[in-house]
Amino acid sequence: MSMIEVEDLRKHYGAFQALRGVDFTVDPGEILGFLGPNGAGKTTTMKILTGFLNPTSGKAVVAGQNVLSDSVAVRRRIGYLPENTPLYEDMTVREYLRFCGRLRRMGGSHLSERMDRVVGLTALEPKYRAPIKTLSKGYRQRVGIAQALLHEPEIIILDEPTVGLDPNQVVDLRALIREVGEDRTVILCSHILSEVEATCGRVVIINEGVIVADGTAAELKGQFSDRIMFSVSARGAAADLTAAVGNVSGVSGITATGEANGLASVRFETRAALDNGETGPAVAAAVETAGLKLVSMVPERAALEDVFRGLTQVES
Repeated sequence: MSMIEVEDLRKHYGAFQALRGVDFTVDPGEILGFLGPNGAGKTTTMKILTGFLNPTSGKAVVAGQNVLSDSVAVRRRIGYLPENTPLYEDMTVREYLRFCGRLRRMGGSHLSERMDRVVGLTALEPKYRAPIKTLSKGYRQRVGIAQALLHEPEIIILDEPTVGLDPNQVVDLRALIREVGEDRTVILCSHILSEVEATCGRVVIINEGVIVADGTAAELKGQFSDRIMFSVSARGAAADLTAAVGNVSGVSGITATGEANGLASVRFETRAALDNGETGPAVAAAVETAGLKLVSMVPERAALEDVFRGLTQVES
């Protein structure tokens, strides 16, 4: 039995259709990555699953409870970390967690035991009695996750949990999400595709209100096995390099990936069936003709980012 079942979910805001028949399931114990560009319907879907928003039509069942008819029961089964974590900054971490527990009708020794447990799990001990307004972004995210875990939910939904964190904090939070997912179902919404690939066992991609992909990262990348990716670096401006490469027949999906100290880099793709070993030399010639000095050109395997761009038609 699935922990989450979504069937033909639709949400309309007047004439605008935010969700246009969304279908997916999440199994118990899964860590699912839920991806999509801005405005694709990610947050709308999560708000429906957590009972904060009613769908126009369709069905969403969470832990056996229908979101429309049993919203309160659903909320008891879910821990939710929204993208902008609502924290009371004048409270200490301890006061805030106790406040959240009481809102959920927890109390006595049970609440104290759960507070100790989530504080230990999220490594908040050094800041336990500190005012929230003094905490770094990383510790604030940990407080948000701690409150989401406080009532022992079966499902955790994390919306952009690593936004604004430095690389060390991202690594720590990634480890925490994996630990949390050892005995719970987790949905991770994120724009950081490398984090999703490193953390999630399965990926669902939504675009313009419909699901456009569902599978493991390896399965999704396999759909792009007919494409060859190249990274090109040259001395000169990124705009000039992009223009030169873009003029080559068969090249598509060009993305400027960097420009510093007179060195520009771009990434592009070509179809294997159209390549015949000719694209690389043609790009090299185009770069030299544009008056740029080619430094390197390296073929690469398709990454999850390439899948995401291909399925959501993101333009650079």
